[in-house]
Amino acid sequence: MINFEKYKLNNGLTVLLHKDDSTPLVAVNVLYKVGSRNELAHKTGFAHLFEHLMFGGSANVPDFDTPIQEAGGENNAFTNNDLTNFYDIVPAENIETALWLESDRMLQLNFNQKSLDIQKKVVIEEFKETSINKPYGDFWHELSALAYKKHPYRWPTIGLKKEHIEDAELNDVIDFFKTHYHPGNAVLVICGKFDLENVKFLIDKWFSNIPPVDIEAQTIEFEPIQSEFRQKILIKDVPSAAIHMAFHMPERLHNEFGVYDLISDILSSGKSSRFYTKLVKKTNVFSNLDAYITGSIDPGLFVIEAKLQSNDDIDEARKLIWKELDQLKEDEIESEELQKVKNSLISSICFSEVSILHKAINLSYFEMLGDATLINKQEGEYIHIIAADIKRVANEIFDLNNCSELVYQTKESGF
Repeated sequence: MINFEKYKLNNGLTVLLHKDDSTPLVAVNVLYKVGSRNELAHKTGFAHLFEHLMFGGSANVPDFDTPIQEAGGENNAFTNNDLTNFYDIVPAENIETALWLESDRMLQLNFNQKSLDIQKKVVIEEFKETSINKPYGDFWHELSALAYKKHPYRWPTIGLKKEHIEDAELNDVIDFFKTHYHPGNAVLVICGKFDLENVKFLIDKWFSNIPPVDIEAQTIEFEPIQSEFRQKILIKDVPSAAIHMAFHMPERLHNEFGVYDLISDILSSGKSSRFYTKLVKKTNVFSNLDAYITGSIDPGLFVIEAKLQSNDDIDEARKLIWKELDQLKEDEIESEELQKVKNSLISSICFSEVSILHKAINLSYFEMLGDATLINKQEGEYIHIIAADIKRVANEIFDLNNCSELVYQTKESGF
């Protein structure tokens, strides 16, 4: 059980505090409720760009990293479809340094053309390295566009095209900052060793004077139900053929999210999983086979990734994968197999509660979803799942008309 105190400042900033005296450190986590889903279709990649810009200096701090390092700490950030998360880990006695730094960049980034040009160059190089020059690097661009037609999940976090970042102007990023990086759109979580009254005083000192922003809630376009099989075949300079399948599934807060999560683990978690034991180990078709879920705020995807031995294996690979999916639909899973997967997943949840950083990030995430107390209810999503649930949900999701299939063929195929 993770106990915490929650309150709000007058400017709308949500604060969660969790004491853990077993460590001499403190994790300061600031989550902004902005990801690629909040971007415009003609201006994508901005949330990821801001992950970089937020380290480029702010109103009173010319360089973010140096004060953290001098305080004996470390920091980093990540962005996805739904959020941008910044965290600092510092010795408990230096917590004020982290709060000062986070408050200053929430108050006002140091916007100038030089800083923007530098970070644009960094992001564009990252785009080229990960999405253009890397084998299968365009996978998320292609699969997202195939599976989504309306929702902004149809482009990946790094952006739809590098030109959107190349063409970004100073006024564009200033507007994006004012819209999304303000107290009312943020969650501040502090985990670790601290004096409760002192940390409240410091939070008030550094954050309460940041002015609130009154922004109209954004409307995200709803994705219609997919009703036909979609397929795209790419002939690329890749090391081997590959098949990627994406099935639409419910959002993270859906009451059966845990069932979908368990199905992905039944198929591909570890060397006792069905994909590994039956398809990777016992056939010469696959070099690698994986299944996972995106776990997004809005309805997401159940993804299967298969790397193959050759182009000649594509049809056989597809048949073998569907055979395993159909078996989940037809036969109830043995209780021993189900319990083993449940135990592994629940153990992972328990281990995540050891680290102050993981606790800070998870508290922020569940608060963004609407209720931080969900952090203490994760095990309950899995404990009561039975074999009939697995079979029923498998029948719901693994429908050919709900499938978007992306196929990579190597150039040697001759097509």
